[in-house]
Amino acid sequence: MVQLDVVDKVHSLAQSLVTSLGLELVEIEYKREGRQMVLRLYIDKEGGISLDDCAAVSKELSAVLDVEDVIPGKYALEVSSPGLNRPLKTTADYVRYVGRLVKIKTFSPTPDDAGNLRKTFLGELLGIDGEIVRLQLLEGQSASIPFANIAKANLEFEM
Repeated sequence: MVQLDVVDKVHSLAQSLVTSLGLELVEIEYKREGRQMVLRLYIDKEGGISLDDCAAVSKELSAVLDVEDVIPGKYALEVSSPGLNRPLKTTADYVRYVGRLVKIKTFSPTPDDAGNLRKTFLGELLGIDGEIVRLQLLEGQSASIPFANIAKANLEFEM
């Protein structure tokens, strides 16, 4: 699929650039929105990012993408913060955000520690042990979710 190829190529170009600016590359999206294709990068750093961070990544990456010519046709480049509901992508994310409220959706029904099959889990992140993500669910029981079965995971806004 062309969109996945573009994301992979942009990721390899953007990762070192973003890291050299003292930032973390959280996620890359490349998709059609209306009549145009949009390439969207989500960046972060401890304490949050600024508009200047986004502008610096946009300027540097635009120059690299123009030279490398990895994206066919016209597109819009956007650089943004992952926001309050930041996605959790790597095992390092599951270590960094221990104690935070998270929502995890799985590819297939997974039992919580009480034996209830579910695909959505909401609770406090206890951490990751090898390939198992541990949560203390809001309902009281805990859950052990295989990392490979996680379709999507996000921090949840806490009031």
